[in-house]
Formats: sequence, structure tokens, C-alpha cells
Amino acid sequence: MAFPGLLLLSLLGSLELAHAAPSLDARQSIAALSRAQISAFKPFSFYATTAYCSPASILAWSCGTNCNANPTFHPIAAGGDGVDVQFWYVGIDPTLKTIVVGHQGTNPEAIIPLLIDGDALQIRLDATLFPNLNSTIGVHAGFADEHAKTATLVLAAVKSAMTKSGLNDITLVGHSLGAALALLESVYLPLNIPGATFKTIGYGLPRVGNQAFADFIDKNVQLTHINNRQDLVPTIPGRFLGFHHPQGEKHIQDDLSWLDCPGQDNTDKKCSTGDVSNVFEGSFSNHLGPYDGVMMGTATCSG
Repeated sequence: MAFPGLLLLSLLGSLELAHAAPSLDARQSIAALSRAQISAFKPFSFYATTAYCSPASILAWSCGTNCNANPTFHPIAAGGDGVDVQFWYVGIDPTLKTIVVGHQGTNPEAIIPLLIDGDALQIRLDATLFPNLNSTIGVHAGFADEHAKTATLVLAAVKSAMTKSGLNDITLVGHSLGAALALLESVYLPLNIPGATFKTIGYGLPRVGNQAFADFIDKNVQLTHINNRQDLVPTIPGRFLGFHHPQGEKHIQDDLSWLDCPGQDNTDKKCSTGDVSNVFEGSFSNHLGPYDGVMMGTATCSG
């Protein structure tokens, strides 16, 4: 079903973009990141790709370049089997003074069917895990189901890390599907750990929820989502299906400079939604990186 669905998405996505144009204010406020600002993301880029590594290698903190990039990290818990349940891990970075929560992503060929099949229907978040949220908030059913598999395990590990470290700063990271899970985590964890400070950094983030969800994220979550050049994954599921990105995009250009793209789904050609008007203009390989020299995926877990 992947490629017939992909064709449908691209055609409808093209119609959608034809009716959308960036505001003048949005175009004027796009700004370049400095070298120092870009470099500040690099430890978290390595943490995001580390989530592709096996729980055993993470608990031993022996995953090659990824682990070596953050040598003071102290793992607390890790789990998942990488098949039915995505890998995840929680640990302490005493250098950055933050607790890190990482979620495994998937390669673009695997995530496309998930994004366009029946699981792309929107559902309300589970009231047991997400009590008292506005009933208008809808999210991707497949992402919500995947998050629910590990939510309580991650919560327990984060609480343990807070107790052991004395830290209350928590950073959530992930790439692709992992970025979507990290974004849902950024809603779930604060409901259960009041008083902690959270930030979320996602790479190649697909659209996760509807307009009400995007608005909730804008008001309640410190989010940065980084999109690499013509990566097609951030452009799906389509807005014509009722999905919307929250604000916080950083878009890597063809010359590898980074731009801050303000607002939700900025359609300026310098930003992801405007740059990739349909999936045939997108790239599978751009989804994996580089993000300031860091590649994502299982292949990075050794060496």
C-alpha cells in the first residue's frame, strides 16, 4: 500500500500547497542560526541517533561514536525490542545537567506506510495517560498506540533519574517516529511530574496531531524540530487530513546552513512545508541526515 498511498498523498498535497502562501511577516522573520547556536544541538543529535542502538549497548554505554560523543552520560534504564516496541532509554548527563529521554525512530521506507495507512486516523489521547486534556485534541492513532506501550516505564525511569541526580531538567529527543514519540512524551510527562522543566528536540518530525494539538504544543512545550533539506517525512501526514505542525522548526538548507522558520507549517520556500510541496520533491536520504555532521539510524551504533 505504501506507494499507491504515497502517490495519493503527493497529489493531494500538491493541491493543498497550491492554496497556501506564506505571509510577508513570516518571510521577513526567517533568520539564520549562528555557528554557536547550531553547535549547541550537536550533543542532542548524538543522543537522538543513540536511540537506534540496542538497550544492552546503551546500558553498558558502549555504542561506538554515539556514546563516545557524550562520554559522561550515565544510563538509568533502557528497553524495547526494536520490532514490536521501539527502543527507548533514560539517563543522566551531568555535563549538560539534564536527564535525557531517547526514543528510537525508523527508516523512511518503514515510516511511510505507518503515516498513510489506517493508523493515520486521528484519535483522542488516552484519558488515563493524558487526563484533563481538551477533547478537541486529536493525534495520529499509530503514534499514540506506540507511545502507550512504554509510557509508564519511561515515567518510572525518569523519576528514578531525578532522584539519583537531583536534576529536574529533562530533555526529550528522537528522530522520525522517535521524534513523534518524544513529542507525545512532552505532553505526558509534565502531567505526571509537575515542577520539572522539559524541552523537546526532534529530528525529521512527521506531523503528529491536529490544529488543537499543535496549538497546545505551542502553549505548553519548549519544542525544536529540525528538518534536513528536502526530507519528505516532515511533510506527512498531509494538512488536508487535518494534521498540523507546531512551531519551532529549524530547517537545514542545501548549503547546510540552518534557518529558524517561525510559525506553524511555514510555507516559505526556505522552510520544510514550502520546500517540499509533494513527496516526489522529497528525499529519503535527507531524512537520515546529516544534522551538523550527525547521521541517524542503526548504522551509527558502532565504530
